Amino acid sequence: MADKPSRPLILYGYGLAPLISPFHSHIHSVASRGCCGFLALDYPSSPPVAEDEKLMRELAQMLDASEAFCSVDGEKGSKEALKKVPSIAERFMGMRAAIVTSAPAVKCFGEKLSFTAVESDNFREVQSSEVAAIELLKLLGFEDGKTLDKDHFDLVFLHIGAHTKDSGQRDVEYMNNLVGSILQAAQPGSEIGSRLHLSVVLSYGSVMEDDPNLSLMSLKDGNSCGYSSLFPRQSYTLKGVNLRNGIRHHNPMLIAQWQDAVTRKDLAEEFSFSEFKEHGGNLAIPADRFVYEVAFKLWKAPKYGA
Repeated sequence: MADKPSRPLILYGYGLAPLISPFHSHIHSVASRGCCGFLALDYPSSPPVAEDEKLMRELAQMLDASEAFCSVDGEKGSKEALKKVPSIAERFMGMRAAIVTSAPAVKCFGEKLSFTAVESDNFREVQSSEVAAIELLKLLGFEDGKTLDKDHFDLVFLHIGAHTKDSGQRDVEYMNNLVGSILQAAQPGSEIGSRLHLSVVLSYGSVMEDDPNLSLMSLKDGNSCGYSSLFPRQSYTLKGVNLRNGIRHHNPMLIAQWQDAVTRKDLAEEFSFSEFKEHGGNLAIPADRFVYEVAFKLWKAPKYGA
């Protein structure tokens, strides 16, 4: 645990996990430096059709706000129901959070949860990845290698989405370059490196068909089948003491997290399902617990699972 609250930067790439190649060295570098694992998603009660809805359902789970997403859908909720959903600030001790996106639906949803929406066009269309990294870090109060104590967000969430194959390839290239620029600014031993908590989360998007090669059920394949019943259930399958209904065991989100001298270093060398399965230490947690894990790092929530 750090001696001061971390300042988390979350880089979320919707549908980018299948597009990672060996040439995306900076993304692989985060996996080799930090701790790696999976975020397990739920099946939607009704399969989404539009790409925006697929993205929004995934994002809502990441922010533990699925109820709020249903409330903004005219057929599934109401404005009165939305008012009952606590904001991100109410849930996490006044946490000031920013969401950076070019997707109108993500922007609107973030604002309803009290995120300050920042247009990502300024980060992508105009600026290079190096300048964009500086601007993202500036939102967190990191400027000229120093940590400012005023006028900053506690957490910044950047969304990059893959809506077509062509845009997806550009998105993953941009994500890789952006990660490289951030790692350059947060060198081990630097003031930024000791305070910045970086999460890189890449998903497979909305995949309904089970892929046995990307299944969380395979995490226990190494156990002797004769003793498999003696192993406890993984926490991602439970909510409290009850089994979760509709959990999706395949195509989880891949997550690597790094903060200099704070996060554990796993043995993974690449950002991939197989590498995280064999060498990642975090295994899987439910996607809706992710935001609590991050809030714990900035001293705004108790430790998940404690």
